[in-house]
Amino acid sequence: MRIEPLAGHRIWSRTYDDAPNPVLALELRVLRELVGPLERLRVVDVACGTGRWMACAHAQGAVVVGIDLCREMLARAVEKPGVRGHVAQAHAGRLPIRDSIADLALCSFALSYFSAPGEAISEIARIVRPGGRAAIADLHPRALQAGWKRSFRSGSDVYEIDHHAHPAGLIDAAAEQCGLHLVRRADARFGSPEREIFRAAGREDAFPEACRIPAVRISLWTKQ
Repeated sequence: MRIEPLAGHRIWSRTYDDAPNPVLALELRVLRELVGPLERLRVVDVACGTGRWMACAHAQGAVVVGIDLCREMLARAVEKPGVRGHVAQAHAGRLPIRDSIADLALCSFALSYFSAPGEAISEIARIVRPGGRAAIADLHPRALQAGWKRSFRSGSDVYEIDHHAHPAGLIDAAAEQCGLHLVRRADARFGSPEREIFRAAGREDAFPEACRIPAVRISLWTKQ
């Protein structure tokens, strides 16, 4: 059954952290390498969900803030170390954060839920300080073309979340208009670390086929 993003994440919040997800694991592995050390940096996670990136950044010594529209996802986020007291419920297009405050702003697997991504990109650019960085990660367009779904199971029901496949050119143009300069782009594919997740889920036979196409697109900008 298809469901709109906020309603879907309210349901998904109950089980989102319960089992390893190879797509999330791949994104964390690759993006963590791209952004490098985070110690003493101010990191804002836009659409932070259950706070996985906040917990990761906090463990590296960053000062973290997370914003999400879904109250239920935030309730799971604050259970993680270093997250309680550092989250706010708000729309990504109207961030309750001062201008030029973040050394790094992240938006992971959320931009495709916006019909017009420019609003969120503008806000991300606004809160990043000059010389700071913005990172956006999402399911790769080729994965969507291959039939991959933004879906999850809850009990006996399978939900597919409504989303948009935004062309890279549209996102790049919106970022450039806001003063963001693209410095790195990674089209990440599954590797041996994710094989273990496939194996644990009893789906190792699907791993070779899943490796044939990029699973996640990650873009990293600096603010001019």
